[in-house]
Amino acid sequence: MFLHSVNFCNLAFYAFMIFMATLGLWDVFFGFEENKCSMSYMFEYPEYQKIELPKKLTKRYPAYELYLYGEGSYAEEHKLLPLTGIPVLFLPGNAGSYKQVRSIGSIALRKAEDIDFRYHFDFFSVNFNEELVALYGGSLQKQTKFVHECIKAILKLYKGQAFAPKSVAIIGHSMGGLVARALLTLKNFKQDLINLLITQATPHVAPVMPLDRFITDFYETVNDYWILNAGHINLTTLSVAGGFRDYQVRSGLTFLPKLSHHASALSVVSTAVPKTWVSTDHLSIVWCKQLQLTTVRAFFDLIDADTKQITENPKKKLAVLNHHFIRHPAKPFEEDPALIVDLTETSLWVPVKMSKWTYVAYNESEKLYFTFPLAHHRKIYTHAYCQSNMLDTNSWVFGCINTTIVCQQGVDLSWKTELLPTFKSLTLTLQDYPFLSHLVVYVPSVHGTKYAIDCEFFRKEARSLQLPVTHLFSFDEITSIYKLQIPWSYEDSLTIAQVPSSTEISLKLHVAQPDNYSNAALLTMYTSSDCQYEVTIRTSFSQILGQVVRFHGGALPAYVVANILLAYGGQLYSLFSAGHCLEYATMLDKEAKPYKVDPFVIMIKFLLGHKWFKELWDVFLLPELDAIFLTSQSMCFPLVSLILFLFGTCTAYWGGLLSSASVRLLSSLWLALKRPSELPKDIKIMSSDVTILTIVLIIISWATCGALAILLTYLYYVIKIVHLQATLTNFKNSQTVNPKHPRRSEKKSNHHKDSTAHPLRLSASDAEDSLRMHSTVINLLTWVVLLSTPSLIYWFKNLRYYFKLNPDPCKPLAFILIPTIAILGNTHNVSIKSSKWLRTASQFPLPLAIGVIAFGSTQLYRVPSCVFISLFLHALCNFM
Repeated sequence: MFLHSVNFCNLAFYAFMIFMATLGLWDVFFGFEENKCSMSYMFEYPEYQKIELPKKLTKRYPAYELYLYGEGSYAEEHKLLPLTGIPVLFLPGNAGSYKQVRSIGSIALRKAEDIDFRYHFDFFSVNFNEELVALYGGSLQKQTKFVHECIKAILKLYKGQAFAPKSVAIIGHSMGGLVARALLTLKNFKQDLINLLITQATPHVAPVMPLDRFITDFYETVNDYWILNAGHINLTTLSVAGGFRDYQVRSGLTFLPKLSHHASALSVVSTAVPKTWVSTDHLSIVWCKQLQLTTVRAFFDLIDADTKQITENPKKKLAVLNHHFIRHPAKPFEEDPALIVDLTETSLWVPVKMSKWTYVAYNESEKLYFTFPLAHHRKIYTHAYCQSNMLDTNSWVFGCINTTIVCQQGVDLSWKTELLPTFKSLTLTLQDYPFLSHLVVYVPSVHGTKYAIDCEFFRKEARSLQLPVTHLFSFDEITSIYKLQIPWSYEDSLTIAQVPSSTEISLKLHVAQPDNYSNAALLTMYTSSDCQYEVTIRTSFSQILGQVVRFHGGALPAYVVANILLAYGGQLYSLFSAGHCLEYATMLDKEAKPYKVDPFVIMIKFLLGHKWFKELWDVFLLPELDAIFLTSQSMCFPLVSLILFLFGTCTAYWGGLLSSASVRLLSSLWLALKRPSELPKDIKIMSSDVTILTIVLIIISWATCGALAILLTYLYYVIKIVHLQATLTNFKNSQTVNPKHPRRSEKKSNHHKDSTAHPLRLSASDAEDSLRMHSTVINLLTWVVLLSTPSLIYWFKNLRYYFKLNPDPCKPLAFILIPTIAILGNTHNVSIKSSKWLRTASQFPLPLAIGVIAFGSTQLYRVPSCVFISLFLHALCNFM
């Protein structure tokens, strides 16, 4: 049995690694706040009007469509084209529906009704047939070209109107955002056709799971173009991430590259967006009411009153987005706000000389101005702080010059306000305002509402504490509002707590701290002066594992395959040296060691830092080392590779156990349904039936989908192994029933082959020895099938449109893998253990395992090629 080949200590280790992996997975899938997004609802029945496209276009893209969103009377009015609004195009993402536009479309319609349709937006949506473009990249270029045609078709709908648009705004969800960015790479695309791009949960940096080279090539084309042409790209772009609730797209992947010559790109996490302050999952980001309200407010503030379209002024665009998505001053957006304002002299002016002051009003009929002289406070304090629970949009804090009691004009400091979930606050550095003599706080007349305001002067040194902490830490027993600010990225988070309570805040980063960046993460605590609180800092081991899984979990298949390759190489060598094959689990314990792989990867990375080695590397046209890419993303740590290798060993072990158990179960069913034949009397590598089947599978691969042919080949191989297992089991049972029966088949086969004079016969011991090798091959093939499955699903889903998958990432692999597996299915250890090529074949899995980690941990589509090379060399032993 499979478990018999593993000792108790190793079994305990594998069980412990399962526990560790479970902790990490739990943190990724459950270690976040509950969904606090409010659902957005339609007030009228939503309708999707299909836009007729030119016949040539529909023939070229039969699976794609363009729709216009509408509700009730608005939908009826706009069935008669042309249109009169501002066009916005929604692009769904991986497996996304065009109907996801309804949330923002409905909210924008309600907003337009509130202003009597002085301005309104027309929301279009593209139907991509819910294609799995995150897993199969062959259709990304096709989607990009179709969107270009849609933009031109949309603008034609406004021809002849007084304020006809010349461009469209685009909202892209998930991969739809990447498709929108890819528009700029088209040769005949005019950049002026897009005036604004907002992406939601779009992985801009790299694909989540690069399972084929088309995805990688598409990303490389898009990102290289945006980096190289950043100085010429005037497109204002906003990327919004969902935070830790979105475990499908890690927020760190959504951050656009920060380039000094491209300042029109903003990236923010939804937890830091003012008036949103919630984390969204990958789907709720398109319907989260808080976020969609913020987006719609920004859209209406972007309108140019003269053109009745979105402004073409890039500075205004960036200012509006900063106002609504980065820092909200609790005031309506103004393009050129008046900094000097007149103050009402007739109001009551009250001087305040205290350094700490609180005012509460319930019903106040008079307008009050409280003045704080700054001359004395500057000598003692460094900062002034005020907060108010009145969230109106009026100015409330001013600065005055050379005044005693009454100030006729003041500097409006309210634009420095920061809006928080339950109040607004203002923190001023006194040395930044040496020209101000007084700080003035305005209290309006209130009726029937409680109005509270707190102000105080303080020294920053007395309120700040710097602590050395590990990568992740948490705080306990804190109250009120706490803002965790990450200075190198907009991924801030706010936590609201009630008194008394115990609150935990986790510092799990979406983006690693850049090199040579000195500013640390800052926790600001807005607490009551009457409250006693305790801060505890601790390391969370489960959250560390969660971050490892979140950042590097996609590389696990590569580490699993590397472990299986090491065990596979050990089995081949044991066959060469000892004449028999050891158990898979035994070889996994013996051969799958991190020190056989990681040091070589680290050494190559070190050498690539030298110019001469890099030039030699480029001469051989070798791809970029994955560790180099991870280092550029501040994600490369040696300990992480060790953890992933151990997780890979654990997965390879339990996967082998499942595979072995499945083969035995299927063989039992085989015995129950069909009487098995005897052990083969002679071994044939390629029979006429196998040759015909190989040709048929190659034709299937060429005519339909390479992944389908790979799957059928895999099933053929599994059936062969199940049949062999059933035959062996039946033989052993017959020997048990009739022990006096001569066991002629148990005679050992000659180590030297002479198939012409004496055809090789398969004994029971030979069959059992071969099954050990076949079980490892099945494990390798299983991962090849899993990594090729996405293109198979894509092909099957689009079968009504395309019978032949084009382009097909698996077709080249299928052409060479099919005959290789056909040979291995009829290969037995007795026929190859005397091969002169066996020793060479046994030495290749180790460098291939190194290659898998070096080049396949971030580019998973390279992993099956390494597996094929090892299998091909194994099959070659039959002929050499």
